[in-house]
Amino acid sequence: MCRWQGVVLSLIGLTATIWLGMTGQLALYIHPRYFVFTMIMAVIAAVLALAAFALAPTAQEEHDHDDGRSRWGWLWPIGSMLTIAAAVVALLILPPSTLTTATVAQRDLNGSASALTLKAPALPSKGDYSSFTVRDWASLLRSGAGQDFFADKTAKITGFITPDKTDPNVFFIARFVVTCCAVDAQPIGVPVYHPGWQNEYKTDSWVTVTSTFRANPNAASRETIVLIPDSITPTTQPAQPYVY
Repeated sequence: MCRWQGVVLSLIGLTATIWLGMTGQLALYIHPRYFVFTMIMAVIAAVLALAAFALAPTAQEEHDHDDGRSRWGWLWPIGSMLTIAAAVVALLILPPSTLTTATVAQRDLNGSASALTLKAPALPSKGDYSSFTVRDWASLLRSGAGQDFFADKTAKITGFITPDKTDPNVFFIARFVVTCCAVDAQPIGVPVYHPGWQNEYKTDSWVTVTSTFRANPNAASRETIVLIPDSITPTTQPAQPYVY
């Protein structure tokens, strides 16, 4: 059994990849620019895996090969079955999910210069900022633009809630910037000043905030410019949760 365990595990992984691609959920793991390449390679690999499975040794051949094993050799098939079962549950049964605050805690929010400045926003000539995203606003905040610049700007931002590590009155409305895949995803966010937000909203819940920028009432906070919304609208996770 251990001879074809690798083949079965490969088929499970490839099946999961193809299913994610067909259901439009592959974007939870890789950049859309790699969709076609990934799907083509997954199909080719699946064909090769099936061919390897067809050429796998028979049960009798495995028995002849295993004759020299110790009396504990029966543990190998059980271990293989458990490994395969775990792969089925992890890749085919459990629903795919996006990166969350747990990943933000492992990475530096707004700490990646490339994630914020690689696509620096072009300032609109007519002052219409309605198309600006989380990345655009976070980039402007990182650039050091002062309060005078933000004074008359209204932002409408959708993202998930992640807490500010240093100021309990502030949370970030955040998203992940994905360059290649979820492994290199970098969290970015815009600070929102809303005392007591923990009693109203859950961490990782998705919301839309429409608000103007103001000076942070907490002068000791490292976030000097924040959104101070009158209301926050809960929303569902968008089909494209990441920023590219």
